[in-house]
Amino acid sequence: MSDNIQTVTVLSKTTWTPTLFSFTVSRPDSFKFTAGQFVRLGVNPSQLKYYQQIEASNDTSDTALNEDIFRAYSIVSSPFDEVIEFFSIVIPDGAFTSQLQHLQVGDELLLNTMPFGFLTLARYQKPLPKDLWLLATGTGLAPFLSMLQDLKTWEDYEHIVLAYSARSTQELAYVDKIKSLQEDFGTLVDNPAKLIFIPIVTREPVDGALSERLPKLLLEGTLEKQAGIALDIDTTHVMLCGNPDMVDDTKEALKSLRLVMNRRGEGNIAVENYW
Repeated sequence: MSDNIQTVTVLSKTTWTPTLFSFTVSRPDSFKFTAGQFVRLGVNPSQLKYYQQIEASNDTSDTALNEDIFRAYSIVSSPFDEVIEFFSIVIPDGAFTSQLQHLQVGDELLLNTMPFGFLTLARYQKPLPKDLWLLATGTGLAPFLSMLQDLKTWEDYEHIVLAYSARSTQELAYVDKIKSLQEDFGTLVDNPAKLIFIPIVTREPVDGALSERLPKLLLEGTLEKQAGIALDIDTTHVMLCGNPDMVDDTKEALKSLRLVMNRRGEGNIAVENYW
């Protein structure tokens, strides 16, 4: 086993829907990461009660069944939390998530302690921080929750817009946590950013929630109107994370509004395809 691989223990589990769940694991003392990064979690054939079901899986992209299987997971928790939290979707017939959904408290997983990814606020050099827009679908919310539990995020920005899209109200996870972030973290710094939460539910009518896809809401100006602030090439940082189709379409919508991709520290738009 690699020196980077450590065994962690499942401490809690929350089931949001039949296909969405969250869980926390113990945190190795030496593990460090930056808000927005992801890690690789693994299982081996002897660890989970239902692992034998994998033999019926049609997921041909997985590692051979007699080897450890690893998948990338963005981290929900703050870089300073004592535990590590993850938000997962169940992929039908997936050798990893189809088993992971059966996790119970006390089960063990493998953690590659080398963090990955560049969806971090440190990537922005220009424009200077003022307005931060976090646009997420599904489990793409995870890295943004981590950022919003880092006090530096609240110190560096004037406005933070979190637009979170799901198909149904049931799939709109972590809403209570989101609504408490301003009080739990914003009150700990001087002149904190103002958090503007915009829930979006696309497949059922919900009072107080928008209903169109993010690209359309951007192109029609609805998202800016709801937020009460404008997307500005000179003041805006935008991060996208979630369904790859959403990421691609929203990226193009933002570019049509004159925002530009962030490269070598300069530009407005940063993306992560995460599903």
